[in-house]
Order: sequence, then C-alpha cells, then structure tokens
Amino acid sequence: MSKQLEYGVIHTAATPQGREVSAQDIREWHTSPKPQGRGWKQVGYSDIIHFNGKVTNLVPYNDNDIVEPWEITNGVRGINSRARHVVLPGGLDADGNYKDTRTAAQRLALANYIRQSIVQHPNIKWGGHYQFDAKKPFCPGWNVPEWLRTLGVPEKNIYNP
Repeated sequence: MSKQLEYGVIHTAATPQGREVSAQDIREWHTSPKPQGRGWKQVGYSDIIHFNGKVTNLVPYNDNDIVEPWEITNGVRGINSRARHVVLPGGLDADGNYKDTRTAAQRLALANYIRQSIVQHPNIKWGGHYQFDAKKPFCPGWNVPEWLRTLGVPEKNIYNP
C-alpha cells in the first residue's frame, strides 16, 4: 500500500572513521542470510553519501510525495513505508564509539541533499536515527536538529518527537 512521504532519516554505517562503504557492502550487510547479514528483503537505506560527497542511490524512488512499495527501505521499523533513509560511511571512532566523523564533503552533500528533499517534499521532517529508535541512541553521532537549524532548515521540516 502506498503512503505519504513524511520523514527523512539520517544514519551512519557505524564503521570506523575513514572506512568507505560501497553499495555492495550495504546490500550484503542487509540482505545476506543470517548470521552473516540481517536477512532482509531490502536494504535499509535509499542513498549513501560517501566521504568525497558523492551520492550513490541504493533503491530507486520517484520524486513525488507517495512512497510506493518498491521504494520502501528498512531503516527504522514502524516508519519505513513513510520515510526515506540516507546513510553516511563512518560514525565510529577508533574505540568503536559513536562520533561525528563527517567529512567537509559529506556535510556539504548532506546539506544539499536535505535542502533538495525539502524543495521536492515541502512537508518532509528530517531527523537522526536516534530520534526514531530508542535502541540507537547515538546514530548518527551528532545532534541532528541542532545541525539542521544551523543550515536554516525551517522548524516544520525538523523532526521533534
């Protein structure tokens, strides 16, 4: 069943700072059978924003405000049919603790990605994974609403549970 797009969710791959992640890595982590992978039918993210700022699409989607069944990714249980998910490689320090490891290129690309999504979907609300899932209290490793405000994102487009 198709639903209205409501949310944009920012994730990190929870990999060590500087370790790049490919589309194939994400596919294997999410869709390979357990115990190697999660055994999902679909990946958890729509797009990856690489360290150099390049955006790689994982699951094609239309540009309208309706999330079709073929667009649904598995980023956060309970909202996937109403959300788009973007992931950034990195997110962990050398000791495996969550940390803001975004490069300047990732910051710029993510800011542009969010701004473009708001132009296309004026009612979308952006937030960090941790805001939607109490089991992920640190993902993506920074205060997403605060960062969005520094970009000038309108409050109506910032998720506040």
